[in-house]
Amino acid sequence: MKTFLLSFLLALTTPLAAQDLHLIPQPQQVVVNPTKFNIVLTARTPISCSPELLPQAEYLHDIVQRSTGYDLPILVGGKKGIRLSLNPQQGKAEGYHLVSSHKGISIEGNDVAGVFYGIQTLLQLLPPQIYSDRLQPHVRWSVPAVEITDAPNRPFRGLMFDVVRYFYDIDYMKRCVDLMAHYKLNKLQFHLIDDSGWRLEIKKYPRLTEIGAWAGPKENRLGGFYTQEEMRDLIDYAAVRGVEIIPEIEFPAHILSAVAAYPHLSCAGEQREVPTQHFISRDLLCVGQESTMEFLKNVLEEVVALFPSPIINIGGDEAVYTRWESCPHCQALMKKEGIEKAGDLQGWLTNQVATMMKKHDKTCMGWEEIIMRGKVSEPVVAVIWHEVKDTIVAKETGHKAVLAPATHLYFDFPEHQIAGEVQAATWMPPISLEKAYAMPINDYSPSSTVLGVMACYWSDQFIHGHKLQELPQLDENRSERYAEYLLFPRLLALSELGWLSEADRSWKRFSASNDYNYRRLDALDVPYRLPQPRIVKHVENADHSTTFTLEPSMTDGTVVYTTDGTYPTKHSPRYTGPVTAEDADLFRAATLHGRRVSLPAILPPDYSAYAQLGEFVGKKREQYKEVTSLTETYDLSGRIRGNGQYTLSFIDRLGGPSVFSKIEVWKRNELIATLVNKKDAPRQTFEVNNFEAGTPFTLKVERSVQPSLQEMLIFLHFVKP
Repeated sequence: MKTFLLSFLLALTTPLAAQDLHLIPQPQQVVVNPTKFNIVLTARTPISCSPELLPQAEYLHDIVQRSTGYDLPILVGGKKGIRLSLNPQQGKAEGYHLVSSHKGISIEGNDVAGVFYGIQTLLQLLPPQIYSDRLQPHVRWSVPAVEITDAPNRPFRGLMFDVVRYFYDIDYMKRCVDLMAHYKLNKLQFHLIDDSGWRLEIKKYPRLTEIGAWAGPKENRLGGFYTQEEMRDLIDYAAVRGVEIIPEIEFPAHILSAVAAYPHLSCAGEQREVPTQHFISRDLLCVGQESTMEFLKNVLEEVVALFPSPIINIGGDEAVYTRWESCPHCQALMKKEGIEKAGDLQGWLTNQVATMMKKHDKTCMGWEEIIMRGKVSEPVVAVIWHEVKDTIVAKETGHKAVLAPATHLYFDFPEHQIAGEVQAATWMPPISLEKAYAMPINDYSPSSTVLGVMACYWSDQFIHGHKLQELPQLDENRSERYAEYLLFPRLLALSELGWLSEADRSWKRFSASNDYNYRRLDALDVPYRLPQPRIVKHVENADHSTTFTLEPSMTDGTVVYTTDGTYPTKHSPRYTGPVTAEDADLFRAATLHGRRVSLPAILPPDYSAYAQLGEFVGKKREQYKEVTSLTETYDLSGRIRGNGQYTLSFIDRLGGPSVFSKIEVWKRNELIATLVNKKDAPRQTFEVNNFEAGTPFTLKVERSVQPSLQEMLIFLHFVKP
């Protein structure tokens, strides 16, 4: 006991319940010891491990040392202190059993990954300051007495990270791996190739990075790439943390960066430039030429030799086949192979590559189009990025799937449409934390079609102008902080989607755990999106004023508010009880946390009476003293989601009706509909063709109004595909 007390101290504490631990993802089974004793780490607490677990022991040592200053001794083959061990009989893959008691702390894993996840749970049991990279004095490093048995529900729990539209250096990608690992995510899909850049060194084709990795004029050149040595370093770093790096080598579309380097790869054979603005190029790899197929084979062989992952992602999305339809080489190949449609030629290409990868014991993965463009005989994994229900295609064709639907898991979308959100993608509706957490996914079994889930972080916004570009003179890191603002806390919802069965998910429990988890993110210096306060009650009074009752969304935050329509600041009144506003539309409430203020909580308008008219687009309310001509612009991005027929409805709720002179619908800089029929102006129908994901749509309205208080509402209804 004396020896033990040198390593640990026992401290009296209040007994805890399982939910008080606030673990994310929630473990499968947690038993809290009713004893009132916690275990407290000291500077002499050893870490004992077997030789094969030495990298994980060193990882734990380094994390603990940064915040505590303790240089914990590592005992290879020891049996004292924090004991790390392997037991293949311990549950299923990536599972672990953690016990903290008066005998010490034991983490027993089914495999190395299981031990690592046990370490992550141990870190979450410690005070949140354990994650800090600075010494934290006056903290008692206590661990509650618990027994935890845990394992993931699904084998694939991933994040797709786009390093093409904006190049993130290798040091930041290591941070990204660390943040994933803290929440037991195990797959990092590296989007390395796209129209706007080639980010991986291929030794046989040096122009891919000499030319294809850079865009813009010399004085303002943007881009970069990873050497194979840097990539090996990242792969090894991630392996210790249970994260598998999956390379994505995109083709036959999204390949303009390669064509810029080697023009003969495309059907046109014309010189191209790496673009500085986001668009989807119509250039495809010319698969009818033997030289192109030889290029693809050589590139993939270097990729296979570099990445130990059993999965190689081949992209395959958003191809437009007009080049193949007019290319004599591709037409000759189609005739030879008996292929009637150019789109089915992609299925032939997928089969060729999947067969090639099979010889290397690799499985091809790609966006869902790879199983929808021609027959694919070799088993592949499709990333379902449109809607959850599209997994039925994979099931019917004998393939596997990973869920990454833009409706729930594209984290380059904002959480809300509140004015003041950071610049983000708008071609689909916002994805709130609750919506991400609520994504439907059936429980897993080894025979399931769906292997797991993957969130996607696209960097398109970095090439929509220069709003997000760095100022190198200041050695900024705002691009990384921008990424983390969009990823967190939604990445925590992803963590539970992959780790827990649907039946074990609980929004109420997760919300409480996430509230506490903000302290961990603070210690990790993650600039997560501050949550707005919750408006839990609003009552309209006899004098038409409204009384609001609020609830804070984070324990460590302060609620501030305004009643004049301005955004709250740190100088605004603190909320202490119900607040009355003369105009409910002008009430705003925000979370104040340190130096940061959240976006405001606003009472959402009730448009349920207009539900049959479709989705709310916008409102214009103003008092006019004379006849006035107006030109107004409204964002339709996120409301136009595919090709088809749409109907716009204009509702005048107050004053006289508007007289419309012009109604236009724009797709980026292309006018796609002009609607000027004044007789039917309140209801207009238009067509959308050639829809592209990521393309902004805009509504422009010219109208005149009579002197009065005016309020016009606009709704958009998707009539038919």
